[in-house]
Amino acid sequence: MTVLPNPHLLATPGLVDSHIHPDKTTWGDPWMSRRPAHSLTELIENDRATQFDLPSSVEDRSYALMQHALANGTLAMRAHVDVSTELGLRNVEGVRAAAERLAPHLSVQIVAFPQFGLLTDPGTLDLMAAALTAGADLVGGIDPLGIEGDLHGHLDAIFGLADQSGRDLDIHLHDGGEDGLAEIREIAARTVAGGRQGRVTIGHAFALCDETLPSLGETLDCVAEAGIWIATCALGPDPVPNIDRFEQHGVRLVAGSDGVRDTWSPFGSGSMVDRAHLLAYRTGAMTDAELERAFRIASTAGGEMLGLPDLAEWAGATAPTRLEFAAENLAQLVVDRPVPARVLRHGADVTG
Repeated sequence: MTVLPNPHLLATPGLVDSHIHPDKTTWGDPWMSRRPAHSLTELIENDRATQFDLPSSVEDRSYALMQHALANGTLAMRAHVDVSTELGLRNVEGVRAAAERLAPHLSVQIVAFPQFGLLTDPGTLDLMAAALTAGADLVGGIDPLGIEGDLHGHLDAIFGLADQSGRDLDIHLHDGGEDGLAEIREIAARTVAGGRQGRVTIGHAFALCDETLPSLGETLDCVAEAGIWIATCALGPDPVPNIDRFEQHGVRLVAGSDGVRDTWSPFGSGSMVDRAHLLAYRTGAMTDAELERAFRIASTAGGEMLGLPDLAEWAGATAPTRLEFAAENLAQLVVDRPVPARVLRHGADVTG
């Protein structure tokens, strides 16, 4: 049945969460008090210490968050899901099971993510390979220097697995400074050498947000040449990109929630309207064009990265995949953060 647009509502493209960790969420569970952490290593250790003690299953928590995100207009997400010798494949299997319960309305790409190390956790690489036949779609990576201490060893492993499996790559990179930029340039060089332009994403990429670094411009050019996507989450004290400069260099940017109410942070709403608002706020958006750009980064840009035509290309107010909001325009929508009045995917009304 065709669902006609409401002329009193603003029709927009669907939203895309390009970087989220649904296996870690406590959504739907009782409140969890977080332990203090002052470094990436401490945050990861807190996560490791609590994952087995959460009262609900990975599937149930992931489903609760995904269902809420869908009701808030997220029609696709790229989910980074932990794989380790301690966890095995249970998180990948749980998130995939949750995603299947919401298909075809919500598209979910799963990244096999070595949160607790790959070289430093022997056996993880084999488990990541197994994850690619158990529900994962992409090969993940994490700070080759900051976490693993071996730039080339880590990249050899994940690029090798991607080559063997024919999968794309999505790499967490928190490392800052010139070392972080050097890692990014090496990833870009390997991307070009392997003909992987457009098939590699770097999440966070905090070094690219530091305007004081001498090799920033050179690195941005390398990222653009390699067609690497950069995923930002605009979290708390984390660095945010200079979007104007990214655009000047031709770097493509998407947005995600990262962790939502997990051991890392009590914050997160599962709404990409909220995330567009936060990105706009933290990057000093003021004009309508800047606010509209934040919405585009949280919607069609993510659809392009995930390779989903109905989310990458906006076909207008009568598109079978669309959101409808009580808002005058996109700028006001980003500022006021309303919940969509209607959510449609492929012509089906899936409003929560």
